[in-house]
Amino acid sequence: MPTYDYHCPGNGRVVEVRHRMSERLLTWGELCARAGIAPDDTPPDTPVAKLLTASQVVRNTSLGSGTAPPCETGQPCCGGGMCGLN
Repeated sequence: MPTYDYHCPGNGRVVEVRHRMSERLLTWGELCARAGIAPDDTPPDTPVAKLLTASQVVRNTSLGSGTAPPCETGQPCCGGGMCGLN
C-alpha cells in the first residue's frame, strides 16, 4: 500500500499514512483514525489536504519539525533540485 502525507491547515501538522490509492481522507478525524493518533484539540471535522509527494522521497519526518513543506506555506519550493516537481 502506498504512503501519503496529509497537511492539516488547522493545526499545521503533517501526518503520513498508508491507504489504497482509491481511498481519500478529507478530515482531521479520518486522518487521525487512519494514523492511530489522538485528534487533541483540533476539531475532527477540520479539512485536510493530501500533499503531492513522490512515494518514499519526501516524508513528514524529513521535514524537520514535521510541519508542512515550504511550498504549502507560501514559501519558495525550489530547493534541492525539486523545482520540476512543483
